[in-house]
Amino acid sequence: MHTRSIGSLTVSEVGVGCNNFGARLDQDQTTAVVQGALDAGVNFFDTADIYGGLESEMFLGRALGTRRHEAVIASKFGVKYDQSGFDGSAEYVKWACEQSLTRLGTDYIDLYQFHYPVGPTGAPIAETIGALQELVAEGKVREIGCSNFSAQELADAQAAAGEGPRFVSVQSQFSLLYRLPQTDGVLDFCDANGVAFLPYYPLANGLLTGKVQPGQPIPEGTRLSLMPPERAAHWTSDVLLGRVGDLLNHADEIEIPILTLAFSWLLSHSSVSSVIAGASSPTQVVANVAAVTTLTNEQIALLNVLTA
Repeated sequence: MHTRSIGSLTVSEVGVGCNNFGARLDQDQTTAVVQGALDAGVNFFDTADIYGGLESEMFLGRALGTRRHEAVIASKFGVKYDQSGFDGSAEYVKWACEQSLTRLGTDYIDLYQFHYPVGPTGAPIAETIGALQELVAEGKVREIGCSNFSAQELADAQAAAGEGPRFVSVQSQFSLLYRLPQTDGVLDFCDANGVAFLPYYPLANGLLTGKVQPGQPIPEGTRLSLMPPERAAHWTSDVLLGRVGDLLNHADEIEIPILTLAFSWLLSHSSVSSVIAGASSPTQVVANVAAVTTLTNEQIALLNVLTA
């Protein structure tokens, strides 16, 4: 497993998204995924305080156990526990960090991420950054990052950081079927400022795994099959399934699995540091790791045309 950088952190090119922990996976299943990931060379685990009904961090910490030193833990704060809104106030940031440290069973978080920008009615970004910089100074956090920030919000956060620790990463939705970061300025900002980009939903909620076939029922037990119908309707629209069909045909023609195309296309972007993918078993983690390869410029160009 090759590695890349997020600030001072060294992370595997494939990471594990931990939103299944405490939700679809119990403690034993979580432990199997985490231990299997570490054995496969994956060291990056992305969670959040609200994942799994507040249990994801707890399950992850228990699963790591004595192997904590092998892992790079990324967690998030900012979404209120009742999901009624967002909070970036200094008091909330410090309180949320202490809660996460307790659930994780550790005394430091490698990458602490502001989950959502709070907007003009919330605490100023300078207040949030200031609190995070204090956590870094106290040794409770190694690096700080954010999620779902626009290019302008990233620029504002960088200005607010001054000479102190700044956001070294941003996490946004990005995949062959969702290309917005290429056009909204976020990837350009990352390239220009040395900020790591962390794509979530890299497999478009399972559409890019090869399990979903246009014209066929959604396989039982998959993320899409368990999704509320109103949300699943977007992912199973004729437009997206048509693109999936085009990609599957192309994958067959060039004899490269669609899973490999999905991961490797993302990693062809220099600012992408790790592709965050959920997993429900060690076998799935191993498959994700094995999917990574280096695509030629011609292959990347063809994928861009198929999914533009």
